Amino acid sequence: MILSISGVVLLGVICFLFFRKDGLKVSHMLVCTLFGFYLAGSAIAPSIKASGQSLASLISGLKI
Repeated sequence: MILSISGVVLLGVICFLFFRKDGLKVSHMLVCTLFGFYLAGSAIAPSIKASGQSLASLISGLKI
């Protein structure tokens, strides 16, 4: 199943608006789940994964 980047961006904007304006309701959760599903299948997924791993290693290396 192919979803263009514009569709992923649109779902991301909708998720952001749900968090900022209405709080997260059950129907909003479904849209956010679809956003995550389509984002994971997009071309940007490896970059997001690498960024997450980099952030995790940075946080684990902090000494407080």
